Amino acid sequence: MTRVISIVNEKGGSGKTTTAVSVGAFLTKFGKKVLLVDLDPQANATISLGFSPKKIPINIYHSLAEEVPFREIIKNTPLFNLDIAPANSDLAGSNVELLEKVGREQILNKVLEAIINEYDYVLLDSPPSLGILTLNTLVAAKEIIIPIQCEFFALKSLEQLFEVFDLLEKNLNKTFRQIFGVLTMYDKRNTLSREIVKEVKEKFPGKVFETIIPRNIKLAEAPKYGKTIFQYAPESKGAKAYERLTEEIISLKT
Repeated sequence: MTRVISIVNEKGGSGKTTTAVSVGAFLTKFGKKVLLVDLDPQANATISLGFSPKKIPINIYHSLAEEVPFREIIKNTPLFNLDIAPANSDLAGSNVELLEKVGREQILNKVLEAIINEYDYVLLDSPPSLGILTLNTLVAAKEIIIPIQCEFFALKSLEQLFEVFDLLEKNLNKTFRQIFGVLTMYDKRNTLSREIVKEVKEKFPGKVFETIIPRNIKLAEAPKYGKTIFQYAPESKGAKAYERLTEEIISLKT
């Protein structure tokens, strides 16, 4: 059964796209076929995989807003078994356009039906907001991963997301098999980082991955070269951390 996972955080700079791209890459190392769906108008996942958004004539926007068949927008990446449904800035206007459609929160779920059985994992890289695009990823997903930057507002952001999950359950009868947080941008020299790790694990026991993603310059550099960390610096601390995280994700009971 295909695992559909939304990587979501309403706060920008949490490591959301880095997590989506890195986990997608390492899943291929473990023999999985993966589709990464870029739903962020900034198109950072698309760029991270070596594509220029402006040079892609059709993308996820055209499938969601203009009903272009989903299969037509999918691109193979240089990494074997990792495909992407790319984005570009056109997606910014879709918030208004999708709001006018009947069943607007189900649009992504429906377009995914055409290809869902061709992949082991579908990773949804959500935009850093709680608009209609993020709502679509939450409705389509069976599992949630929340990257949590080790900084002061981490808990507040988490609490807001869980309020959204509760609303989805009440209003749309939506439940998730798994909801897990992953702590990112950890600096062991920083007292605040250590305190955030402790607070998050105490407040959400059993809902946070053991793997903690460190601050790592190689993770920051890789997108500049259009490569995943698996390709760019596979022996770096950042790569090793994401490899361990991917193993944890695979091992979850679904």
